[in-house]
Amino acid sequence: MAKEYVDIATLKFLLYQVHKVENLLSAERFQDYDKDSLDLFLNAIKEFSDRELFPYFKEMDETPAMYKNGTIMVHKQVDVMMRKGGEMGIISGPFDYGDGGLQLPFIIHTASAYIQEAANNHLPGYAGLTQGAAELIVHFANRDLRETYVPKMLSGAWGGTMCLTEPQAGSSLSDITTKATPTQEGYYKISGQKIFISGGDHQYAENIVHLLLARIEGAPSGTKGISLFVVPKLRLDKDRNLINNDVMTVADFQKMGQRGYATTHLGFGDKDNCHGWLVGEAHKGLKYMFLMMNSARISVGRGGAAISMAAYQASLEYANERPQGRKLSSDGKKDPDEKPCLIIEHPDVRRMLLLQKSIAEGSLSLVLLAAKYYDIIASTKNPETKEKYSLLLEMVIPIVKTYPTEAGTLSVSNGVQVLGGYGFCSDFILQQYYRDIRIFSIYEGTTGIQSQDLLGRKVPMENGRALELLLTEILHTITTAMEFDDLRSSAKILGEKIKLTRSVLEFLMPFAKKGNYERYLSDANLFMEFLSHVVIGWLWLDITVNAQRNLQEGDTAYSKAFYGSKIHTMKFYFKYELPKTNSLAESLMHPDVLTINTKKEVF
Repeated sequence: MAKEYVDIATLKFLLYQVHKVENLLSAERFQDYDKDSLDLFLNAIKEFSDRELFPYFKEMDETPAMYKNGTIMVHKQVDVMMRKGGEMGIISGPFDYGDGGLQLPFIIHTASAYIQEAANNHLPGYAGLTQGAAELIVHFANRDLRETYVPKMLSGAWGGTMCLTEPQAGSSLSDITTKATPTQEGYYKISGQKIFISGGDHQYAENIVHLLLARIEGAPSGTKGISLFVVPKLRLDKDRNLINNDVMTVADFQKMGQRGYATTHLGFGDKDNCHGWLVGEAHKGLKYMFLMMNSARISVGRGGAAISMAAYQASLEYANERPQGRKLSSDGKKDPDEKPCLIIEHPDVRRMLLLQKSIAEGSLSLVLLAAKYYDIIASTKNPETKEKYSLLLEMVIPIVKTYPTEAGTLSVSNGVQVLGGYGFCSDFILQQYYRDIRIFSIYEGTTGIQSQDLLGRKVPMENGRALELLLTEILHTITTAMEFDDLRSSAKILGEKIKLTRSVLEFLMPFAKKGNYERYLSDANLFMEFLSHVVIGWLWLDITVNAQRNLQEGDTAYSKAFYGSKIHTMKFYFKYELPKTNSLAESLMHPDVLTINTKKEVF
């Protein structure tokens, strides 16, 4: 295990100086907070993570969640996570005061969860899914359901899940078959099965409240006929005692990574005695679920960013301690009589470390940006501001979900390479980070689904207005960067990428206008990668603008070396990563279409 797992200085620099969290505090919703109180909360989270999360990270992988005697047995720290999570406001943080929450800015809640996930990505999911399920109840359920379930969930006494996926349907939610039959008593009888339910059962939860998608008998086919239900593992009888609700844990899934985070197969209504309660109106379940999906997808991207940061910290520590080989002299020779140098002295190791750093910190800035948009939407009273940031959030959400998880996997893979053979061995933690992060590009919609959402829905949204708003934000940063001599060349490079973006879309959009959507979307994953590189380039330029300004003004909040590291990493990103947009654009505008109507014999 490495000694450190997160860079708190960079996190706070991004929060306060780049994303300017204090500007949010002027809103009525957040007026009870100031920088000192936010720092106290984040510092408490860091201390909690140091004590209760990070020390158990490797152990939870070695003693995974396991199905036994009809339930899932998990590590004892799950109990600590839920109880302390309730006490500290980890679960209730972003909820309104009236619902029992702390009314924290979502960006601060996001930062706190990021610290926890960097410390131990197996544990925060139990609290996070409980929060997400409670959020659905708060927003869409009636008063009785809110009063029955939300207080227990926010306290950590009861867990929560979201039950979408079924064995025969996978990601195709229009094909779900779980059935809800209305009764005269006002509840519905639920029958069906759900798979891949994270946190779906464990021995430390007094109760688990499932937010479940099902189809009421006689409902329209497809997604229009899906409704949302509260289905607890144990239901309350007329005397308010908990009794069995015919929800059975069928099995668990043994996974490549995140082995301490239970993933279950659940059966509902095998004895025809599973009660569920409709949330909101019938046939609007998918709409309700997806209204909450923005925060869920931010959470997934946040997890990818956190793991890539933790892996970078472990790689950096190893590179600073491991002597191996000798540096090349200017004439290309090595002196065998010299002592071996630390591997961080080798250029290729530095390249891999800088790649990790650029991805980890760029991903964090992206996640915080989305959380800031979320806060602006929640707190502003100006309808034009709300509309603008709602469109911006919709535009970046697929990228927030995808870049930190896909690029994060690449980043952690390079971390394994930094350690060489040791990186592949269980004695060192890099192999666990590599296994853990792989699932994040699958959670909450695979990369292919996110890519089709980006190009198929978000780019054309309101005749391209959402995209234009995003490009305007990027151009504003470019204009600001042009004021600094040292940043002018980088600003011009990013400006050229905006022109390239327009060229790519000028090539692709005619296919959509002609109704040839299959061709339009056939390389959506390449467009996702292309636009992600542009957006991360923008965020790195923005980070560097702040660092350069602080250096010029003699700001001492951080050291000159700290600011210099941000500038150097931006230059690395612009040299090694941003140029990849050129080859991606070439592929996107290539006349050959090789994935449509391909004969099976090719495979």
